[in-house]
Amino acid sequence: MTILQAIKTIDCSGKLCPIPIVEISKGIKQVEVGQVVKLIATDAGSVMDVPAWARQTGHHLLDSTQEGDHFIYHIERAR
Repeated sequence: MTILQAIKTIDCSGKLCPIPIVEISKGIKQVEVGQVVKLIATDAGSVMDVPAWARQTGHHLLDSTQEGDHFIYHIERAR
């Protein structure tokens, strides 16, 4: 099992759509290409929204997991 090291964590717990996407869009610009951002969300809509956002923006969704009511994503900045 590979442990992903995030350079930045964005906690959007308790925030509804579109806030997780707005925050990851801002946060990914604050790291260098190749670095990883961890996004934590409780909005179930993020399960569909985050992968779609990653595809549309060209960034790499490396991992998505669920821990209780938290959805955790690791996204690598691609450009």
